[in-house]
Amino acid sequence: MFSRDGRRRTERVAGVRTKWRTLDSGEFFCPECGGDRPYRRRAGRRRFVLLGVPLLPRGAAEPIVQCAACRGHFGTDALDGPTTNRLASMLRDGVHAVALSVLAVGGTEARTVREAAVQAIRGAGVPDCSEEQLLALVAALRADPRGAAPDTPGALGAGSAPDAPSDAALGVVALELGEVLRPLAPHLAPAGRETLLLQGAAIALADGPYRPAERAVLEAAGQALSLGPDDVARLLATARTPS
Repeated sequence: MFSRDGRRRTERVAGVRTKWRTLDSGEFFCPECGGDRPYRRRAGRRRFVLLGVPLLPRGAAEPIVQCAACRGHFGTDALDGPTTNRLASMLRDGVHAVALSVLAVGGTEARTVREAAVQAIRGAGVPDCSEEQLLALVAALRADPRGAAPDTPGALGAGSAPDAPSDAALGVVALELGEVLRPLAPHLAPAGRETLLLQGAAIALADGPYRPAERAVLEAAGQALSLGPDDVARLLATARTPS
């Protein structure tokens, strides 16, 4: 076959081609586009083709994820990361969980503490957060921190300033906190994980030095955020230093 200028054009008469079929679809963060895009997860079968005719099977092709926008092909691990919208939601939940945990063990009687918590949560993307909402959530957490009865000696009581939550109650709060922060940690840069811990520290320090329970919860938050003990100690000390 010849091209328009008369030169011979080489065609591929034989080779291996893949026939794809779509397994499912959804939205993912496309590494090529750099944003959230629709995708199709596809599986394929390879065949040896001669002159356009499929002849011999050559086995299954590795599943791929195809971006509907740029048409790029990626490994299925591209679906492991959250979309931009999902990551923003996870971060909001993380800030909210840290703030509630600090308030639950440190008390809500100081206006400065309540204001610091509201400011942190609003800054994370919840503009309608109010003190009344936080107080209601803290009261619910204290009343039943996953099984710790409010009248248990040393548990998180219903008063505004629990002096010494029991180890069991602190463990429950730390467990709840870890369930929110651990899935988030791999998707945040070190600076982002440190900032989240520092926000919790700022809430705890809004009414004075750390209480033991506040420090214990912040250390649990740092561990859930994959920060080493030395880094956590450094950050908590930094938060205490006036800027």
